[in-house]
Amino acid sequence: MKNDITETAKIEIEKIVEQVKQERDEMILKAHLFKAEAKDEWAKVDKEWEHLKSKSEQVGKEAKGASGDVSAAAKLLGEEIIKSFKRIRKTL
Repeated sequence: MKNDITETAKIEIEKIVEQVKQERDEMILKAHLFKAEAKDEWAKVDKEWEHLKSKSEQVGKEAKGASGDVSAAAKLLGEEIIKSFKRIRKTL
């Protein structure tokens, strides 16, 4: 009888260990994928950031002749970059 209880306990513990292992493995994979996704988005946003800096320098140099279109485009790009940074921050 005692051996049956010991064997049952052993089986239950092995099941729990296997469940925890599976959950852990899945979390490691998800974390890796989130990290890769964040890196990809960061690379994209960083290019947009460089573009925005370039546009702002252009507007600064041509302030008198700068059209509303250039300013509006730069503002929109800046807003998109901020949104992207917030998305990246949420994944970290």
